[in-house]
Amino acid sequence: MSVKSGYAPVNGLQMYYETHGEPDSAGGTPLLLLHGGLFNIDLQFGQVLPGLAAGRQVIAADFQGHGRTNDIDRPLGTEALASDVVGLLAHLGVQKADVYGFSVGGAVALHLGIKHPELVRKLIVSSVSYHPDGDRSENADAVGEMTVDMIAGTPMEAEYLAKSPNPDKLQDLLNKLGSYDIGGGWADEDISGIAAPTLITVGDCDAVKLDHAVKFLRLRGGDVNGDFHGVPTSQLAVLPGSTHFFGMARTALVLDIVTTFLDAPMPTS
Repeated sequence: MSVKSGYAPVNGLQMYYETHGEPDSAGGTPLLLLHGGLFNIDLQFGQVLPGLAAGRQVIAADFQGHGRTNDIDRPLGTEALASDVVGLLAHLGVQKADVYGFSVGGAVALHLGIKHPELVRKLIVSSVSYHPDGDRSENADAVGEMTVDMIAGTPMEAEYLAKSPNPDKLQDLLNKLGSYDIGGGWADEDISGIAAPTLITVGDCDAVKLDHAVKFLRLRGGDVNGDFHGVPTSQLAVLPGSTHFFGMARTALVLDIVTTFLDAPMPTS
C-alpha cells in the first residue's frame, strides 16, 4: 500500500498529514481521520488504519501540538482545529471527504458537519458529546489537572517525546488541553439539521453519557422500528467493555462497524 506524508502550511502551523492508498479512479470519497487529545495518528488509529485503507484512500492528520505537528501561540479549541482541517483539505485539493473523528477529533468532525457541510459526505463522531451536558463531570476535572508526571511512562509521553518538534513543551500541551475551548455546545436544531449521514459510536463506560448518545441518535432520525420504517442512514454503535481512552481497542468490531457504514449507499433523497 502506498503511504505518503507531508506538511501543510495552515494558520501558522506546519500540519503533518499522511495519505494511505491512492485516490479511487472511480471517484470514491477519501476518509479523513481526526485523533483525540494527547493522541496522534498512530496512537489513535494505528490498529485500524490498514483495514480502513484496504478499500479507500485514507488521509490522517496530527492536530496542533500533537504528533509531528508543531505548536503555536494559540489556545486549543474546536473551532481553531476545524479551521486547520479546512485548510488541510484545501491544501490537498480534497473537495469532499468522509470524516471520522474520535473525542477531540469527533468534536472537530461534528463542527465540520455543521459549519462546512459541503466538505462532508458521511460523518463518524466517536466518544464525543454535542453539548457539555452529555459529558461526565469527572472527565473534565481530570483533564484540567494533568501534569507531565501523571503520564510519565505512558505511550502518550513516549510518542510525544519521539515525534514532537517541540519535545520540551509537553506540559504546555497538557495546559492547553486542560483549558480546551469546546464552545457552548450545539443546539438540538443544529444536530438534526446535519446533512451527512452520521454514525455515532460510544463506549458503554465512556466519558460520554449513554442517554446523551441515544438523544444524539434521535436527533439524527434514529431510534425507530426499522422493520416498519426502514433502517435510518444515521446510526449508533455502543462498544461493549470500552472506556474513553480505550475506545478503539475492539479493533475488529470497530472496523466492521465503520466500514459497513461507509460502504452503505448514500440516501437518494
